[in-house]
Amino acid sequence: MDDRFHYPPDVFNLLVDTIPLLCKGKDDVLLFLRGAGVPSDDLVEMRAKIRVDRKSVSKFAIVRDVLEKLNKRGDTGLGPRREVIKRVVEFEHFSMCWENDVHKAKANVGDLARIVNHRDAFTRMNQQREAAQSEIAAKARAEREAAAEKRRKIHEVRDRLNALFGMDAEPQKRGKLLEGVLNDLFRAHGILVREDFKRQDPAGSVVVEQIDGVIEFEGNIYLVEMKWLSTPVGVPELGSHMMRLFAREGVRGIFISNSDFAASAIAECVTHSNNKTMALCTLREIVMLLANERDLVALLRSKVRAAILDKKPFVEG
Repeated sequence: MDDRFHYPPDVFNLLVDTIPLLCKGKDDVLLFLRGAGVPSDDLVEMRAKIRVDRKSVSKFAIVRDVLEKLNKRGDTGLGPRREVIKRVVEFEHFSMCWENDVHKAKANVGDLARIVNHRDAFTRMNQQREAAQSEIAAKARAEREAAAEKRRKIHEVRDRLNALFGMDAEPQKRGKLLEGVLNDLFRAHGILVREDFKRQDPAGSVVVEQIDGVIEFEGNIYLVEMKWLSTPVGVPELGSHMMRLFAREGVRGIFISNSDFAASAIAECVTHSNNKTMALCTLREIVMLLANERDLVALLRSKVRAAILDKKPFVEG
């Protein structure tokens, strides 16, 4: 039960009526309370009265006075208050009571036990509800923090991507940096990435194939090609990526380009669409996606759906 600050009236009165029945003498009452951890300061007045005139105070008056003092204590009285209740509820030696008090003592102890059990159950329900609410709040907080971290990463990608447009004098370096920027964008949206995949010859001395990135998206593996070109992507630029797809069973392709796609390249993707899915995307779409804080997953999903269902590998989103 929640007795953090004080005994509720029903419990207080029941303790006052019960403890004197469990103790034959007034000294026994003080010993019972002292054994429960009641501070000496709360007992000293009643000890003095008993010493001066035992008949001037009853056992019931002693318990009431001491429990009133204990009840006024804050957290320092928490332990003794709980121990007093525990000792009464667990009391078993009724043979030590006066014979005329045994029946009432047993009844009072039973009543107190029922009150304690009821309020303990209520407290447990409150604690369980509070724990559930805390769990929900912690989950919501974690989700907010994760969303904030995702936004931070996406904003960082946006800034890095914007910086690439000022690197016309370093095309090779820019192309390499583009791979890292876009792979980090995939990662920020929770898409599994394997960067800069290289396949070597059996001897391991020569790189025979290099792929800009490999992602796992909605249960499918995609080989990702990223190009920064000054002219539209044609069949020659697209061809090598298509060959990588045909060399692997069950994989799909994504081609991201700074420039647009030539009609011949789009037609080539349509020609092979029954065997290989290829989704085409411009860097312009990525820039707009970042500027408008849109979802990359939704963009890729719409492109893949258009490529498969409508046989339209390039639908600008």
